[in-house]
Amino acid sequence: MALAKITFKIIEKDKAAIDPLRGLPAVLEAAYNPAKYTLNKAAQYAEINIPGLDSPILQYVRGQNEKLSLELFFDTTTHRPDGGLDDDVADVTTLTKPFYQLVKLQPKTHAPPRVQVAWGDGLFMQAVVESVQQEFSLFNAQGVPVRATLTLSLREYLSLEDQLTGVKKESSTFTKRRAFRSTDTLSLIAHEEYNDAAQWKLIAEFNRLDNPRRIAPGTILEIPPLDAGRRA
Repeated sequence: MALAKITFKIIEKDKAAIDPLRGLPAVLEAAYNPAKYTLNKAAQYAEINIPGLDSPILQYVRGQNEKLSLELFFDTTTHRPDGGLDDDVADVTTLTKPFYQLVKLQPKTHAPPRVQVAWGDGLFMQAVVESVQQEFSLFNAQGVPVRATLTLSLREYLSLEDQLTGVKKESSTFTKRRAFRSTDTLSLIAHEEYNDAAQWKLIAEFNRLDNPRRIAPGTILEIPPLDAGRRA
């Protein structure tokens, strides 16, 4: 089985950015696969301060883009019989320049291109490249760099269409929790969650509220899906 190489492919919507004369081909393939890569994903929460409580209530606000960090190694060195380096050797920047173009504004798209990063069956991400750091560690007698390490930082890119298609975000399709605020009413919550203030009874019955008009601020309410069965 052939060794899978990590690739960076310009996405179809940004194909106008492809320009081999500027050093940006349609597909960039690393000379060597990375020894490791790092994925980082975070979520943002808001603190809801409730008087009398030791700690605030945490309310989920939104997710954050996944981040990918990796290093790529490039080497164009060839050696003479005496063990020295050949002077007539390719400048390693001919290999690194295409990756450097991924953070540069492209004339036809007026932005850096978006890419699909893929490595066999283990890694796939549509992303933008946030930064590229080039480190040159070996040079020939003329000072031409012949060995380089690139450190890339990428951020997951998902369009609004991608996210709406991939994840159903309507609050009426799953149970969630929210803290009751002093300015809230069940009708207001039903309007915000279901776009239907009349559904306040569903929330009241689901939470077994004895008096829906007297709810203490800070009370955690469960917001059920519209099709949820009533609790016994």
